[in-house]
Amino acid sequence: MAPLLEINDLSVSFGEGESEVRAVIGASMSIERGETVALVGESGSGKSVTALSVMKLLPYPVARHPGGSILFDGEELIDKAEGEMRVIRGNRVAMIFQEPLNSLNPLHSIEKQIREVLEVHKRLSPAAAKARVEELLDLVGMSEAKSRLHAMPHEFSGGQQQRIMIAMALANEPELLIADEPTTALDVTVQAQVLKLLKELTQKMNMGLFLITHDLGIVRRMADRVNVMTEGRIVEQGSTDAVFDNPQHDYTRHLLAAEPKGHPDPVAEGAREVMSAEDVRVWFPIKRGVIRRTVGHIKAVDGITLSIREGHTLGIVGESGSGKSTLGRALLRLDSSTGGIAFQGHDIQSFGWKEMRPLRRQMQIVFQDPFGSMSPRMSVFQVIEEGLLVHGLGQSYEDRRRLVAEVLGEVGLDAETMDRYPHEFSGGQRQRICVARALVLRPKLMVLDEPTSALDMSVQAQIVDLLRELQVAHKLAYLFISHDLKVVRALAHDLIVIKDGRVVEAGTADAVFDKPEKDYTKALMKAAFQLEADESGVVAV
Repeated sequence: MAPLLEINDLSVSFGEGESEVRAVIGASMSIERGETVALVGESGSGKSVTALSVMKLLPYPVARHPGGSILFDGEELIDKAEGEMRVIRGNRVAMIFQEPLNSLNPLHSIEKQIREVLEVHKRLSPAAAKARVEELLDLVGMSEAKSRLHAMPHEFSGGQQQRIMIAMALANEPELLIADEPTTALDVTVQAQVLKLLKELTQKMNMGLFLITHDLGIVRRMADRVNVMTEGRIVEQGSTDAVFDNPQHDYTRHLLAAEPKGHPDPVAEGAREVMSAEDVRVWFPIKRGVIRRTVGHIKAVDGITLSIREGHTLGIVGESGSGKSTLGRALLRLDSSTGGIAFQGHDIQSFGWKEMRPLRRQMQIVFQDPFGSMSPRMSVFQVIEEGLLVHGLGQSYEDRRRLVAEVLGEVGLDAETMDRYPHEFSGGQRQRICVARALVLRPKLMVLDEPTSALDMSVQAQIVDLLRELQVAHKLAYLFISHDLKVVRALAHDLIVIKDGRVVEAGTADAVFDKPEKDYTKALMKAAFQLEADESGVVAV
């Protein structure tokens, strides 16, 4: 019996002649029904291009296939017309994309977007489609969203957006599901739930799962077979146990050895306090009725107190929707809040927009989604220069070019790339650009909101090393928000664990990681380090 998906000697090129970029070179692999096959490799290795080739979603004719074959259930996809592919996409083959906010329509409610897939392929009535939407949201652990079907994508957290994408992909019970980094935006407990769900669906529906990820822990837990890709070539493939236990290729050994390690440098004694907050609250009113009367509040942040010093990293962890990002925005006065917020000794809670503007230079934020936080119409130079122009730094164009070149060098990028555009860089490089955009203003405080979640393991380790070096060089204070506890451990001096807007546990990072006291913290640790616990019987941190 033929495999569900069979890729033979596939090549993908962008452009022609001297400008040709060979993204995939002679790749071959297969997936059987009911089987999970992983494709792993560093950012820019060609993983996503391979997956997009299966769906025929590459920017043709700029992209082309110099050779190779893609057979789905015995049918050749390479030469299929667009009309024929539309019948297959979303129905027989579905895809979960890496960056959910870029894939969801910002103008349509989540109900409309999930329902659309059902109406196009299944011709369901509005009532039947709505019932199926609610069933799918239950399936991906978002039963609370059934009361928010008319909400827009931006009203949900990053993890919730990813679950909405998974619900859309599963709507028509596809034969093949392509999951391109499906859990990068998810916190550890939801990640465990989603992976369990995907595993169960693969077995229950006899569905093939094509898993693209940089998280080797997920690969070991989920995949039956694994393919390792670098520079467009598959350099090693085999059963997951064989590849992990006895890797043959140097690149595979490099991947297995790469993960964030070490601890931050100790904070200097007497380090000056950069920011403090006391009893901070962010409550969003729930309004109902004709006159829109307030009947309650969503308590996104509910009475949090903290302090951050020079050269100090305060880690904020918790599940998706727990209030981590809202807290970060409130401290920067980007969201309205109550309670005391002091920055470098000044009470800024009462400051208006004009009073805050001079301080904006000293408090910067690096967002979770590097591609979504940069204008695709601006070059890297323009992206970084924008802050210099707003704050009147750099007397001339040449001065600003020099400042941008210097900061690009600090984050490990070639200054000659400053005139390129964001889409021309890998995910790791884009995140370095976002760090450079914040760093060029020489801030005192940086809020890092999931800055490594979309990056492969080796690039995560590079970004962690970079952030530690920059912290020491510039005495930076970091508020580090993340669901990746391994990265938090490598960066944070102190830790706050948040659930439903409240602090569940707080203390030094070592104390909270080594001896968590609260059940919720223990559950987070167990979910994050489940692989180690599964193999040894002890949760290793």
